[in-house]
Amino acid sequence: MPPSTLGRLGLLARDRGLQAGFGVLALFVVGDLRRDLLLTATYSASAIIASMLTTAWRTAAVAVASVTLAFLIGYLDDGPAGAEWALRGWLGAALGVLAVISAVVRDRREERLRRMTVIAATAQQALLSSIPSRLADVELAARYVSATTAAQVGGDLYEVSSTPYGVRMIVGDVKGKGIEAVQIAASVLSAFRHAAVTESDVGALARTLDAAVGRMVSDEDFVTAIVAEFAHDRITLANCGHPSPVLVAGRRIESLDPVEHTLPLGLGADPVLSTHPWPEGARMLLYTDGLVEARDRRGRFFPLDDHAEELADGSLDQALDHLVDQLLLHAGTHVDDDLALVLTEHHA
Repeated sequence: MPPSTLGRLGLLARDRGLQAGFGVLALFVVGDLRRDLLLTATYSASAIIASMLTTAWRTAAVAVASVTLAFLIGYLDDGPAGAEWALRGWLGAALGVLAVISAVVRDRREERLRRMTVIAATAQQALLSSIPSRLADVELAARYVSATTAAQVGGDLYEVSSTPYGVRMIVGDVKGKGIEAVQIAASVLSAFRHAAVTESDVGALARTLDAAVGRMVSDEDFVTAIVAEFAHDRITLANCGHPSPVLVAGRRIESLDPVEHTLPLGLGADPVLSTHPWPEGARMLLYTDGLVEARDRRGRFFPLDDHAEELADGSLDQALDHLVDQLLLHAGTHVDDDLALVLTEHHA
């Protein structure tokens, strides 16, 4: 038998829908033959179960088997003179047809969902274009970690721009999932690219972004974000409801918390700026909440503080790859929410 045929047979053998459908059918048949329960009309319940778990074609296979057995066993029980076996058989056939129709509707709905997810993921990846490895005296590296296939596409975003005021960066996270989140993220990035080179300070830049987000979202939607400006030996941050960056200078680890907590973009953000030393060789990690909210099997959050010191080891890319490996090890090879990571380093 050709290897391709063996592979297809193996896939069929592992299909949970087929296993469940034929398993239930076998139980009905064995119960009917042993105790004469007249269950032939319910044989097609096996097709209904299969329709919830497998494709329409495989559901049809279970339905055909159930209806065939219903007519055969009914005929053997009642004989040609009886009429009830035929009625039960036709009732089972009607249930089988409904099961196949249900599977067809589910298949089409899932295919539409898959297409929309692919479109959203493609749009999101197009938005998150590769950032340069260096701008002025700032070296950069970024990672985007997608969630499980069951999760929807999120609105995590990042961008960096060289301006007359220094290197400016935004890392943000749109509330919600799907196409709408990606559209909002695109608008935020567009507004940032325009305002980053025109606004005189990052506070004004954040307020401009807040106004842009407010025009496009409802009262319940928002974008958490942090806007950073790197100028020589100082970092200026405008934190709008976003997780605080982590600064690694030598072996000193510091969370750059805001002076005063501020509402996210779209809710009237007016951040109080905070300024921090930016010594040569120091690194700063900016991230979205998918990093610190990743849970292990016991429900424990990812302990970023335990791994922050490791951000100083190796190149920026190596440090980020190691952090992602530790995250996946903690969460069990997958995460439940998309996350964006940007690691920077000061090189005079």
